[in-house]
Amino acid sequence: MTVDHALAVPTDEQIRALHERIAPHEEAFTLVYTHCRIVCAVAEQLLDSCPTDLNVELVRAGSLLHDIGVYRLYGATGELDHANYVRHGVLGHALLRDLGFSERVSRFCSHHTGVGLTREDVLRQCLPLPVADYTADTPEEQLVLYADKFHSKTTPPTFVTAASYAVGVRRFGADKVARFAALVERFGEPDLRLLSDRYRQPII
Repeated sequence: MTVDHALAVPTDEQIRALHERIAPHEEAFTLVYTHCRIVCAVAEQLLDSCPTDLNVELVRAGSLLHDIGVYRLYGATGELDHANYVRHGVLGHALLRDLGFSERVSRFCSHHTGVGLTREDVLRQCLPLPVADYTADTPEEQLVLYADKFHSKTTPPTFVTAASYAVGVRRFGADKVARFAALVERFGEPDLRLLSDRYRQPII
């Protein structure tokens, strides 16, 4: 699948087809694509209360594509390489770029991890990433990053409340706690009960 020009935003159908083509097996597709759909649903809820106008089409595409790089971490045996999971963002960014996607779409992959990785984070934590800033800069990137925090691809997958995430992010420093609090203040909190019922996944 290629995109006709650098400004194109792919449709939901094109994105699903790409997931199906890239996924190494059905289990991986179900895990990753379902998560992306949930993040999209969370983002759509939050869009209703956003104080500024955002590009809805771009938010949908970013939500549905942000974890496409996870497929690149499955080895020949079909197992996920958890040790290098932090690389899924840059792998997804490179994948989309090579397929002809615009930078504004591809960036959703590499700029959604945690509440944003800085070059200082990469150096201090010795992360296996090129030294650079991977923070969400545009309102659309910030919304997708934030929506992603409300669902986890654990076994089994779960929804995560803002309170639960805030507790977990403390181990990364006070600056990350403050950044997440600012996102909560800006975008509000989604109604996870509706999504939990729809996808039959618990809330923690």
